[in-house]
Amino acid sequence: MVKVVEALVSGGKATPGPPLGPALGPLGVNIKAIIEKINEETKAFNGMQVPVKIIVDDKKQFTVTVGTPPTASLIMKEAGIEKGSGTPNTVTAGNLKLEQAVNIARMKKTDTFAKSLKSAVKSVVGSCLPLGVTFEGLKSREAIEAINSGKFDSELSGNL
Repeated sequence: MVKVVEALVSGGKATPGPPLGPALGPLGVNIKAIIEKINEETKAFNGMQVPVKIIVDDKKQFTVTVGTPPTASLIMKEAGIEKGSGTPNTVTAGNLKLEQAVNIARMKKTDTFAKSLKSAVKSVVGSCLPLGVTFEGLKSREAIEAINSGKFDSELSGNL
C-alpha cells in the first residue's frame, strides 16, 4: 500500500522534526535520506516555504516531488522585500521588473492554467496588488492595462 505525506518545508532547510519526522517515522523509512533529498531539491528556494510530497511504497522506497512556492513568496524574493505592504493601496513595498515577472511566470508554469506567457505574467502582476508591489513602476491595474494594450508584447510573445 502506498502512503503519501504532504508538507510545507523551508527551502533547503528541512529537518527531521515536525512536520516531516512525525509523519514519516511510523512508515519505517530512512528519514535522513528523505530529508537530504528534499534539501537538495529545494535549495533553490532557500528561505521560502515549499510544498513537498513524499510517496512511500510497500518496499519502503520513496519518491519526493517538489512544488513551487506561492506566487507571493516568489514576488517578495524577486522584489527584495521581507513582507508586503500593510496598506498596499497607499504604500509601495517594492517594484518588480518585467524580467523578474517572466521568471516567476516560468517557475509557476506547472501550477497555472495560463496558455501564454502574457497571460501568466498578468497573473503574477495581479498577485502584486495585495503585497503593495508595483510592476515596472506601475500599480497592478495600470500594469495589466499596459500589458493588454500591447506595451510589452515584444518581450511577452511566446510560450511559457
